[in-house]
Amino acid sequence: MLAATSAFFGTDIPTLVAGIVLLFSILLMLVRAIAGPTVWDRILALNAIGTKSVLVVALLGFMTKRPEFLDIALVYAILNFLATIAILKYARTRRLG
Repeated sequence: MLAATSAFFGTDIPTLVAGIVLLFSILLMLVRAIAGPTVWDRILALNAIGTKSVLVVALLGFMTKRPEFLDIALVYAILNFLATIAILKYARTRRLG
């Protein structure tokens, strides 16, 4: 039985749907980051945006059949984690040192 494929990168339809859902969830998190009632909500939303961006990069690597995108996604995940820790420390103590 043949899988349903699209003209976009020659991937299947569920992969495209997953990408669209990820982009829509990033949009929702962006709304939360702008309209969040507290600074902690905004930081959490930015962290979620970073995590979902890692998934988008990994999915893009899968769709284009380029496994080196996974390395880029892992580096971005580490940077996202370190940036979140630094922002949380700054928000709590008002200094990074």
